[in-house]
Amino acid sequence: MNSAQADAYLRRIGAQHPAWPTSGVLRELHLRHLKTVPFENLSIHLGEEIVLEEKRLLDKVVGARRGGFCYELNGLFGGLLGALGFDVTLLSARTYGEEGRLGIPYDHLALRVRTVDGGDWLADVGFGTHSHYPLAFGERSEQADPGGTFRVVEAGPDAAGVRGVGGRREAEDLDVIRNAEPQYRLEVRPRVLGDFVAGAWWHSTSPMSHFGRSTVCSRVTEDGGRITLSGRSLTVTAPDGTKEVTEAATDEEVLAIYRERFGIELDQVPEVRKS
Repeated sequence: MNSAQADAYLRRIGAQHPAWPTSGVLRELHLRHLKTVPFENLSIHLGEEIVLEEKRLLDKVVGARRGGFCYELNGLFGGLLGALGFDVTLLSARTYGEEGRLGIPYDHLALRVRTVDGGDWLADVGFGTHSHYPLAFGERSEQADPGGTFRVVEAGPDAAGVRGVGGRREAEDLDVIRNAEPQYRLEVRPRVLGDFVAGAWWHSTSPMSHFGRSTVCSRVTEDGGRITLSGRSLTVTAPDGTKEVTEAATDEEVLAIYRERFGIELDQVPEVRKS
């Protein structure tokens, strides 16, 4: 990512070019990203190809002012951080599903980010409801965050008895836990963006992927709550967790919500594909 592209990306999230890649700067960029770039799977339901190449992702997120899901958002955010001087490593994770079962390999993409002031952080702007700020990578006790109480711990067998690839848990795997519920199992081996192409394809095409079952568009609000549009249901969650749910009656109302609440201009309402 060149300097002009990085500057355009920073304008997209309302941030200034930082002087140094510090932990404080990372925290600010992380939160600004969550407030301005939606977590969304609309491309799947609009028939748009998802391409994990930096130029295509810049065109979508910065040029078209869209969002994306984990591979797109964390992949591109990692590129921005690298261009700003942060030491960034792409990591693969498998999300926890029903009965504690782990998802497919390359199920999720997260970032390990090291800063010039000695910080070592787990950054994730592509998991939907998650931490508002990066988590301390090496901290094993509870970490308080506006998004919940988090822990990053050494992984053990999951609830369903499923271990790592090939039935083994890698010695350095980590479990990321939110409010006492496991979210995903993180591998510490460095990856590159191209490693996640198969995972993105599976989530875009498989009837077993939850991304294909409904539309979602979600972001953190200015007050630290969350706003989510799924289908025609708009959920506004206050910082204290209380929810207000309303239903859009027409396609025009749905398109207006995308435009006014998420900054996304669409010509048509995304329709859930038939499996």
